[in-house]
Amino acid sequence: MGEFENLSADLVEVQSQLAFQEDTIATLDRALTAQQQELIILRRQLALLGQRLDEQGSSSEASPSPLAQERPPHY
Repeated sequence: MGEFENLSADLVEVQSQLAFQEDTIATLDRALTAQQQELIILRRQLALLGQRLDEQGSSSEASPSPLAQERPPHY
């Protein structure tokens, strides 16, 4: 019976390791999903900021502000 007990103990150890690995994979999957969602949000925000910057650049080129045309006071 000693060999059967050793096999049983080995099987329990393998099952424990498998359960731990499955839990670790599930945790990593949740973290990866959260990071992907955050990345999507950040990309959208970056695109919006780029559009705003382009809009500001084009509006300032069309009508430069009077302050941009003034000479600095040290002249």
